[in-house]
Amino acid sequence: MKTKSIAIAGSSVRCGLVFACLAIMSVNGWGQTSGNIGYAQPGAGGKARAQQSERNKRVISQQDLPPTNTGMFVEANILMNVKADEYVAVFGLALEGATIAECTERMDAAIRAFKQALKPLAVRESDIFVDFVTGPKIYTFDLNGDIARERLTGYELKKNVSIHYNERDLIDRLVVAAAQANVTDLIKVDYVVKDIRAIQKLLMQAAATVLKSKTEDYEKLLAARIQPAPQIYAERSSIHYPSDMYDAYTAAESDEVVSPNGRNTIQRARKGKTFFFNGLDGDGFDQVINPVITEPVVQFTLYLKVRYDTVRE
Repeated sequence: MKTKSIAIAGSSVRCGLVFACLAIMSVNGWGQTSGNIGYAQPGAGGKARAQQSERNKRVISQQDLPPTNTGMFVEANILMNVKADEYVAVFGLALEGATIAECTERMDAAIRAFKQALKPLAVRESDIFVDFVTGPKIYTFDLNGDIARERLTGYELKKNVSIHYNERDLIDRLVVAAAQANVTDLIKVDYVVKDIRAIQKLLMQAAATVLKSKTEDYEKLLAARIQPAPQIYAERSSIHYPSDMYDAYTAAESDEVVSPNGRNTIQRARKGKTFFFNGLDGDGFDQVINPVITEPVVQFTLYLKVRYDTVRE
């Protein structure tokens, strides 16, 4: 079994704004499920990074090249979109207290309330796991004249609650149950594909079909006979999980303000950022299995490069 995550960046139980966003999203339905980890995506969009990764796979190093210039290369590049079999939603809790004991007591109460809210959803106890994350000290400053003296004021306890489920649409109800227990940080959703080996076999079969079709076309085009028993020079596979494939944009236009004396302070309005699943499309692939995407999927790719000897007719 292999998993990978999906996206949303973490806040704490104290963050009412995130809860408001989650509540609105649950009313409208979660056609695409990410999580706050989306805010943590670096630089370029997920699709751009995946496309670059696929291009890099097609670059053959000097060590991969055949010993002579005889023969020819034939390539097959396959993409398969696969819906997840199961899911794991991870919620984050963060509570503060003057002492470690107070933090622990408040955290235990919050987790009990969360588990109680999950009971109507038939979530089994064995499908819930509580993970201790960290318990840092909290410091503040006391100002006395021109001296700022730092002192300990309390502790913050952080734990994650992972929930395993099979129904894709259950995430809506999980978010509502979490909100009832004042848990407002959906960190991520992992998409689980159980039988990866079976998918890899399907990719290999599709690649073999593509290679056969291409060799027949090349024989006609080049007026050459391609010899049997090819040699495999590159076999490179990848799995792109939805957590890697979310892009973001801000739909807004703003005027430009030019300050003649450079002293004006500009206070910009808040502009919402939108996340969306932006998976690989058919560009650069010989075949796409399950090409229509209506929800986030796990994307499997296989690049196969083989060398054939040829004889001129």
